[in-house]
Parts: sequence; structure tokens; C-alpha cells
Amino acid sequence: MKKHLFFIGYMGSGKTSVARALSEKLNLPLLDMDEAISKRFDMPINKVFETFGEERFRDAETELLDEISKLDSPLIVSCGGGVPMRPENRAFLKENGKTILLNASIEEIIRRLNCDSLSNENARPLLNNEIDESHINAMIEKRKAAYEETADFSISTDGLAPEEIALNIIELMH
Repeated sequence: MKKHLFFIGYMGSGKTSVARALSEKLNLPLLDMDEAISKRFDMPINKVFETFGEERFRDAETELLDEISKLDSPLIVSCGGGVPMRPENRAFLKENGKTILLNASIEEIIRRLNCDSLSNENARPLLNNEIDESHINAMIEKRKAAYEETADFSISTDGLAPEEIALNIIELMH
């Protein structure tokens, strides 16, 4: 591993779950960017969006990446889905580690988001509490080029448990 290992992908692709599983297997610290930003603002992500707006949230992501670049020990980082949309963030990810793009089918994303909405008070702010296939598909298409430009590796997560994906990543990295 160059330095850090970054997970990118659309919401529901498995970034946090896979990063957590890999962190446990490799005994490396995990940083979930959404969680860190939520703690920084002392409110759930959807409230950060509501109170400060998306632009301030995106600024906080970029600031957090800058802080990560100053760390000496490697981290496994679960990035927010929009992190690669800023050119400076894409450059940062390329310069500071390896980036894995997690992909999932629209059907799988919708299934996961529906499960999340039943069990998680941290609503996904860009969905406006609506899990709509055409809206999700449009967002994926909008982000696709940035994701692909940033990724060193791409893995499909459909039908796989986070632990299985983590093992696949370990094999891929060797």
C-alpha cells in the first residue's frame, strides 16, 4: 500500500462496510469521512446539508483530505460519495494512496438504501428521503467519469458480503 487506501463509489455501494471489514482484517485504522464530518459539526450529515449547505459540506471533505495528507501512518478511508467530484480531491486521492471504486447495480443500491433508511437516522441528504431509480441513475451517470478517473481498481459488490470483498481486495493488492 502506497500510503492510504481510499474507497469511493455511489451511496449504497458498500464503502463503509467494506472499509470496516478490511480495517479489521489488516489491523489498520479506519476513517469514515462522513462520520468524521458529522462529529466535527456535531450533527448528522443530513443536518449539516440542511444547516450549512452542500458546498460547505464539500469544503469540509476537502479540508479533511488535507488533514489526512499530513498523517504519517496509513489509514483505510471510506470517502463520501461526492469526494471525487472536485478535481483537487481526485488529485489528492491519486497522490496519497490507492483508490478502490466499489460498484453496485441500481437494483442492489436501491435494496441497500431501503434497508439503510429503515435502520438509520442519518438520512442521505442528496436523496431527499426519496429512493427513486431515475434520480439515482442520473447521479451515478453524473459521477461516473470522476469515479473512473480516480480509481486504481474497480470492484463489483453485488451479492457479496463485505468480508468477501475485503478478501478480494487483499488478493488484488498483492
